[in-house]
Amino acid sequence: MGFREIFDDFLNRSPDRGAAESTPAADAFEEQEHEIFGRIENWRKYQEGFYRFLKHPLQVMIAEPATVLFISVPVALLLLIGGFASLVLSYGFGVLFTTTMIDDIFVFSLLIAIVPLAALDLKEGLRVSSIEASLPNFFRDVAGMNDSGMTLPHAIHIVSEGEYGALTPHIRKLDTEMSWGVPFVEAIRRFGKVVNTPLAERSVDLIAHASSAGGDVSEVLRAAAHDAYEFFNLKSERKNGMMIYMVIIVMSFFVFLFVIGVLSSTFLTTMAEAGEAVAASGSSQAFIGTVDLFLYNRLFCHSALIQGFFSGLAAGVMGEGRVLAGLKYAAVMVLIAWIAFRFFI
Repeated sequence: MGFREIFDDFLNRSPDRGAAESTPAADAFEEQEHEIFGRIENWRKYQEGFYRFLKHPLQVMIAEPATVLFISVPVALLLLIGGFASLVLSYGFGVLFTTTMIDDIFVFSLLIAIVPLAALDLKEGLRVSSIEASLPNFFRDVAGMNDSGMTLPHAIHIVSEGEYGALTPHIRKLDTEMSWGVPFVEAIRRFGKVVNTPLAERSVDLIAHASSAGGDVSEVLRAAAHDAYEFFNLKSERKNGMMIYMVIIVMSFFVFLFVIGVLSSTFLTTMAEAGEAVAASGSSQAFIGTVDLFLYNRLFCHSALIQGFFSGLAAGVMGEGRVLAGLKYAAVMVLIAWIAFRFFI
């Protein structure tokens, strides 16, 4: 039962409700009640789901990077379909096979679709890293001050004056809530929900359950600090250990581009010029056929773009354990491949 139903039930049980229902004051109260609840329902509607995205698109995209796809993907599709239609209407279907303009449109459409998500995911990754690095220090400092004889609200108030990176505003909000008399367990649960990182949720859940069970808060905080420190340490060691494989992926991509550049500028160019010379001389002897340098370069360009995109995703999975983390590498590699084939190969 919602708050409105409970309130209506309370009013219906009131002894003066039936006598006052027909009075003008009761009618005015009823209208005011409906207006208030209408505003509450409207506020709730815009605090979640798609309505929240419509009202606060920038805040939602920063908090949840994947929601930027609601904007970037339609824009990319519009550019791709519009560019394809414009080329076909202007030059006919032959333009798809004689120029690289459709390839350029596809590359820019892909970048428009993934670059905003990659940038917001990078920003979120930096925020999470800053929070996970500061969380053990925060728990340890609060535990130390609480051991020295300070009350928990006072200890959190003193700690909130320090600097803990991206965690600082959340600590100050926690201090404000506790100064208003919010119980520690409830305040720390809100803290974990607002911080919204896997490590914070794990640590907060541990602290809340142990505190509710009546454990020593200082010992619980110290245990949470140790757990958070070990978690962050293991994550950093994993990332450092996988760095060599990320370097190998990136270097293999550049080696691929270098080999294609050498092959195109030496062997294929020589073969194409020799074929043209034989054809111009009118000789009846065939020279391995005509080498279409444009076709080969276009096929090589497509293969480089595909390799760059999926190599970037693989680098993200290896380095950070997430496909989305690889989008920034994929976008950079795709752009490098496009520049290499348009201006150097």
